[in-house]
Amino acid sequence: MGEAIQVTPLEFKPERKKAALVLFSVTLIWGATFVWMKQALDALDAELALYGSFGVVALLVAGRFFIATVLVFCVFSSARAGLRDPEVWKGGGLLGGILLVGFVSQMIGLDSINPSTSAFLTSLYIVFTALISRRLGGKPLTRMLVIGVLLATFGAGFIEGPPHLSWGWGEVLTVGSATFFALHIIYTDIITAKQDPLAITLSSFLVVTAGALLLFLFSGQPPVEVAQNVLSSREVVLPLIYLGVGGSFFCLVALNIYQRHLHPVQAAIIYGFEPVWATLFGLGLGMVEWTWWILVGGGALLLGNLLVEMTVSTPQMDEAE
Repeated sequence: MGEAIQVTPLEFKPERKKAALVLFSVTLIWGATFVWMKQALDALDAELALYGSFGVVALLVAGRFFIATVLVFCVFSSARAGLRDPEVWKGGGLLGGILLVGFVSQMIGLDSINPSTSAFLTSLYIVFTALISRRLGGKPLTRMLVIGVLLATFGAGFIEGPPHLSWGWGEVLTVGSATFFALHIIYTDIITAKQDPLAITLSSFLVVTAGALLLFLFSGQPPVEVAQNVLSSREVVLPLIYLGVGGSFFCLVALNIYQRHLHPVQAAIIYGFEPVWATLFGLGLGMVEWTWWILVGGGALLLGNLLVEMTVSTPQMDEAE
């Protein structure tokens, strides 16, 4: 009949290597956002007690994404031009909506559970990404993929020690946020392959900013008074700028541009390194105490990453299989 089609596994290897390195740098900055957010919240003890965490954190999220929105709008002309395309608003609206729900669910859940439990339950997005992406692709989960995903989830969740679960509303909402973070990873891969990643970034940032601002306005607290008290401190404004420039602008622009070169499960495993960096930064600043769980969790994450890298490859190789 004809010659068999040969697929070269290394065909897109340089792009995949670059994408993996860029996304790994994203986790480094995301790890630092733990410190910046902690610094901002520590400076807002009185405001959190007076107004509650929901409205205050919603304002911080709105401010963070507003800074990122302005930067994308000013720096990238193609992003501005893309706003004329209805398809960009559809894709950006979906990603922004998913991201907003994920942030809000995690935020509400964190109000009633401790950070280590939140970190563990949030890390379930690695498992959810594998399950959902394989379900959408109609492909079965391989044994090595399952082992790699479970190792990475264990490593990300247990790096600061075993979490304490009681399965109240806080835990349920945090698992819900993990589901939405998994959906964000998967749909980022789908949408940015069809639309301009920068235009998608800008439209999604606008959606998150507007959504968080509406949540703040409807939180039941006096908006002008809360905004004045929250944003009048240098200890809050500086971390908020770092969050906007680093955590949202750089990280999500890089994610939207480079994640499409990797399988969603590979990207999820790489993102799992965020709590490793957060723990290391916390150690350096005296926010976290040293335990052997740091080595156990970090080692499990690394091993899980290697197993998934050997199991999941480029879309061309998946088609060949």
